[in-house]
Amino acid sequence: MKSIFEGFGRAAAEGRLSRRGALRLMARGGALAGGAALAGCGPYGTFVKPDAGAASAPPLTDAATSAGAALGSGRTRVALIAPLTQADGPSLVGQSLRNAAELALSEAGESAATLIVFDDQSTPEGARAAAQQALSQGAQIILGPLYANNVREAGRLARAANVPVIAFSTDATTAGPGVYLLSFLAESHVDRIVDFAASRGKKSFAALAPESDYGNVAVAQLQQRAAARGVRVQAIERYKAGGALAGAQRIAGLGAQIDALFIPEQADQMQAVAQALASSGVDGKRVQILGTGLWNDARVLRLPQLQGAWFAAPENAGFNVFAGKYRAKHNSDPTRIATLAYDAMSLAAALGAQNMGFSEATLANASGFNGADGLFRFLANGLNERGLSVLQVRDGATTVVSAAPRAFSGA
Repeated sequence: MKSIFEGFGRAAAEGRLSRRGALRLMARGGALAGGAALAGCGPYGTFVKPDAGAASAPPLTDAATSAGAALGSGRTRVALIAPLTQADGPSLVGQSLRNAAELALSEAGESAATLIVFDDQSTPEGARAAAQQALSQGAQIILGPLYANNVREAGRLARAANVPVIAFSTDATTAGPGVYLLSFLAESHVDRIVDFAASRGKKSFAALAPESDYGNVAVAQLQQRAAARGVRVQAIERYKAGGALAGAQRIAGLGAQIDALFIPEQADQMQAVAQALASSGVDGKRVQILGTGLWNDARVLRLPQLQGAWFAAPENAGFNVFAGKYRAKHNSDPTRIATLAYDAMSLAAALGAQNMGFSEATLANASGFNGADGLFRFLANGLNERGLSVLQVRDGATTVVSAAPRAFSGA
């Protein structure tokens, strides 16, 4: 097994890190798999429900929803701020995050840390109150919140108290020194797929992108990364939900001027986009179709027009291992982003058990860590880099065409 302490490899190799403290986040892959997208992590992010046939989570207990509910007995005090409730009642996503953090603590050993759970009630005001309570109870690090505005509120208070935050929003504007995002960022998926396509000789891109926050970020990153790789972006066509046909027709009219087409769309909209491609005569055998990890969804993988397409995502194996352990402990399926709480808690417990603290030098070390979704590292600006694979859609499933890296360059 590989240690989470990729940044402290010598110590791990010499056995100076205990098994309990060092072997919590094993190197396993991951995937953005699941069912229908929910409105979610930030202005341009989503998370996904379990598959339709998955067992629903049991009702929240009083302990799960009460402020300051504590698990474990370790000296290191870790706060989790999650949306356990929302306006119309309990939140499956929030409970899944809590359950995943509890699973990580049980694996680390309850003496590794004390986990204090707070409900932000899915509102910025709730996040602010939860952060105040967490800090008053001596939290040394805060995990969460999930929603962008909630991260801003909690992060503001935590920064003032010099307490780091590992948050789950996909809104890059919420990051900053001391507020680190562990989420799946659109930018890293775009960079990976552009780099891979360029390495395979693709030189002239077009983009067919929704008029959404996610689409805005993905298109901006496409332009930036393409310029860095010397790749031309020949055309960018934007569309409103359900209105991809006109843009697809204009892209079809480009003919041999392009050799790759980038489509940063959510899974639940891809059937309509695929129909627009077919109606316009865009041929995926002539133009290489590209996407992001949002496509790792059974509804996308079975679309005829996307067979042969490439997209960037974590590899699948790690999430599958995590999900099996989660089911065994909680008798329900996790939401896809539950690995964020699992990895964050595993990291916090391991660092706490080794008395390494949560300084920037520790959290943002260049070598990074290995988690359920593979290799990741935090940057000093609060963003993250992930080791992503490139998957190809084939016969309704995926094949790895470029494996995720096992180490970061420059580490």
